[in-house]
Amino acid sequence: MDAQGRGREGGNVDPADQWVFNPDTGTYELRLDPAGQAAAQPSPPTAPDPGDPGGNPRGTGRGDTDTRPLPTARRGERAAGDTAPDAPAEDRPTGGRAARRAAGSRSAAAAGPANRRKPKPKKTGKKKALHWTAGVVGFVLIAGCGGAYFLYQQLNGNISKVDVGIDNAAVSDGPVNILIIGTDARTGKGNSGYGDNDSVGHSDTTILMHVSKDRSNATALSIPRDLVTDIPDCPTKQPDGSTKTVPGQRGVRFNTSLGQEGRDPGCTWRTVEKLTGLKVDHFMMADFNAVKELSEAVDGVEVCAAKDIDDPKSHLKLKAGRHTVKGEQALAFVRTRHTVGFGSDLSRIELQQQFLSSMIRKMKSDDTLTSPTKLYAISQAATKALTVDTGIGSAKKLMDLGTDLKRVDIGKITFATVPVLDNPQDKNTVILDKAKAGPLFQMVQADHSLAKGEKSAKDKGGKDSGAVKKAPPQLVRVDVTNGGGPLGSAQVTVDWLQNSKGAKLSSNVGNTLPKLATTRLEYAPNQADQAATLADWMGLPKSALKKATADAGPRVPMKLILGKDFKAPGTPIEAPTKTPDGVQNVTADDKNVCAK
Repeated sequence: MDAQGRGREGGNVDPADQWVFNPDTGTYELRLDPAGQAAAQPSPPTAPDPGDPGGNPRGTGRGDTDTRPLPTARRGERAAGDTAPDAPAEDRPTGGRAARRAAGSRSAAAAGPANRRKPKPKKTGKKKALHWTAGVVGFVLIAGCGGAYFLYQQLNGNISKVDVGIDNAAVSDGPVNILIIGTDARTGKGNSGYGDNDSVGHSDTTILMHVSKDRSNATALSIPRDLVTDIPDCPTKQPDGSTKTVPGQRGVRFNTSLGQEGRDPGCTWRTVEKLTGLKVDHFMMADFNAVKELSEAVDGVEVCAAKDIDDPKSHLKLKAGRHTVKGEQALAFVRTRHTVGFGSDLSRIELQQQFLSSMIRKMKSDDTLTSPTKLYAISQAATKALTVDTGIGSAKKLMDLGTDLKRVDIGKITFATVPVLDNPQDKNTVILDKAKAGPLFQMVQADHSLAKGEKSAKDKGGKDSGAVKKAPPQLVRVDVTNGGGPLGSAQVTVDWLQNSKGAKLSSNVGNTLPKLATTRLEYAPNQADQAATLADWMGLPKSALKKATADAGPRVPMKLILGKDFKAPGTPIEAPTKTPDGVQNVTADDKNVCAK
């Protein structure tokens, strides 16, 4: 018989079986009933003694004065005077089965089994919120307790997802690269009135968020929409379940990687991988409404203007100074460009980075984290605005990802822009500045932080410590061998050394076996100055330098063996630890950035 005097064969569930101990809160909580038949109660009942046919709880006693209310859903269902026949009259509580059960619960709580786990002290609301710093969706789900099941289903239903043919796990042990796409699609509620209504949209704003393997730093790389690049072939899922491959294009604007010719976010994903050499794990895409609704959810985002802004196209009017913007005004701020900087998309990127940095600070502030109302609004706005890949296509997966990434400190989140040059063939587009972009991409690939104030290898005692005096280019004598690099690497390197660096005494001596994993420079002690010059040109790490024990003859060359890590002459073998000069970057905790 169950607690209501009905048999289990009737399909009823004993409430005692629905209470579970939560070690995080130190209390018992009601296990959610999907049918919605049970409601959370302030305290758990105690399981009945299997040997008591009347359902009398273990440890029933007298004298308890606890007046906690009984579950209202169970009142009136007991039979008055229904007592256990084997129990002595003086030990039988009066008032029916429910009263006896309540008395037993109180007594068992006071004199439970000796091995019962001691409840942990409850966390304060602030500590609980801080525990879920990066996973606002997770916070709402966990803190909701009795309403968590309903809320989870609601948030889960908000999220849209696209199958891009790559289904990565939500969380991994390595670095994480998340592609954030802001589309300029004008379809949908609240998106009209911003230009081309019913446009299929482009990847108008694209940020590659790289989080290091040890979660110590993150880099947000903004990719200009007008960058001329190549778009690879893109397999896209069709409504009928089939896959259609959209042919790639060469020398087109980056923002045509989404929407055009039926391209989905997977095309932008593959384009970014080809451009940066970084493997993308997930994407998150949002439209105009995301900015409006998220800025409202956090009750406004602080921005700064160095001068008055009056842009009739974005409808933004701001006096010089600091302002808190939200809703339509926040959207106008991230869209404006004609009256700031050079009036280009690059100027707009700086505004977007300022806005996002400020929003991150607002979301991670105590004012937000300790407000269930704001957290609920943020989770609702975020999940409604997002379209994601199937790898993070649920509230639970998003929560797992957020919890994994929460360790990154705001001061180690750096916003940077992919370096570009004006396109001499088209003044309305830009091209990649390879001299700066190559080292920048290498830094990100190597998990090196772009945050200002980080020590370089020189400061940490790296390869530049106690640097040897360098030889002039005309005295650098070296034989170059391809021992694992791309086909033709030795000749390409010799041409580069002679024509770009003035090292006329360099020679190609062909290929060598076995192949080497890493590039190596062999030199004699009396060639240390030449080795220092060549290592600087090639970007060789200290580990690549192999010094012999005896001096070399006056005309004996050094030996440079190109390994599998060699990409191209001028591309450093070792990732730099200092951000290339001229690369704009700002950390998320910098509050002094103003739109110029």
